[in-house]
Amino acid sequence: MFRVKIHPQWEISVRPDSPLDTAALLALLKEIQETGSIARAAKAVRLSYRYAWGLLREAEGQFGQALLDTGRGRGTSLTALAQKLVWADRRIAARLSPTLESLASELETELGKMVADEPRALRLDASHGFAVAALTQHLQALRLPVELRYRNSTDALAALARGECDLAGFHVPVGPFQQPFLASCLRWLDPAKHCVLHLAVREQGLFVAPGNPLGIRGVADLAAAGVRFVNRQTGSGTRLLLQMLLAEAGIEPTAINGFGSAEFTHSAVAAYIASGMADVGLGVRTAAERFGLAFIPLLRERYFLALPCAAAGEAPLRELVGVLRSPACHALIDALPGYDATATGTMQTLAEAFGVTA
Repeated sequence: MFRVKIHPQWEISVRPDSPLDTAALLALLKEIQETGSIARAAKAVRLSYRYAWGLLREAEGQFGQALLDTGRGRGTSLTALAQKLVWADRRIAARLSPTLESLASELETELGKMVADEPRALRLDASHGFAVAALTQHLQALRLPVELRYRNSTDALAALARGECDLAGFHVPVGPFQQPFLASCLRWLDPAKHCVLHLAVREQGLFVAPGNPLGIRGVADLAAAGVRFVNRQTGSGTRLLLQMLLAEAGIEPTAINGFGSAEFTHSAVAAYIASGMADVGLGVRTAAERFGLAFIPLLRERYFLALPCAAAGEAPLRELVGVLRSPACHALIDALPGYDATATGTMQTLAEAFGVTA
């Protein structure tokens, strides 16, 4: 099986004649931030100490500013400029990763067609999520091919209805929002033809800066003066959830500074806030913790993989169900902050999952 990895790489120009390739520099800065040592950082990224110093000095020469703050007895830390570069890289990765991962998966499938006896890949369309990513990596490690396309829940379910994928990932809030949320899903799901495979339960809530400096407690605070919000893209389940939360609180979307913004993943929202470009956003706990943000829980939601009932007994899907029910897969999902794998691998009809009948 082919494995394709595509990583974003960017350069920055201070002088037009000598653009700075940030790949090695950013890897070095990230390690310095983690270790507080240039020597340990250089070793971690497999650069000589001399080369690492030369790289740092070249970058500082171009920027005309220091990247490191060093002091006797207190190690080495990043200056504000260096921190901004690291956050810029993390934001780029958070925004582009779903697109690049989807493209890599498509390339793997196309290359696999050139290999004799290559098993058919399961086609999974899903909104970007940490459990989906963990599952995909686990399947690849087990050499079970999967073709992953990241898209919002509505588009994934529409693709399933058209026969363009084998599985469609979507999430539904637990509680009073479940039924109105399902209305958008049932345009594409037929209780007589489709069933669902439980992937995980996860926490949704508000991301805020460490220490919650603005004292945000809930949705009502999103419309407060001076609060900058960052939203998910139109069509995403999280944006639809926000609209329902605002309607319940009696808040008009136009009252929120930043409602019209659009980031494409939970990580991208977290990176936006962590870089100081916004104060609050809505997403899953895992993203908040990975970016060092505080998290205000609002509700839990179930993440499902929808599939045709007639296909549930076919070999690739039987293998998938076996993987989902395995202790190893449960451990992977439970290790994600805010995720619960108790019901992972449970197959249900739409009536069993949601009380929906034909």
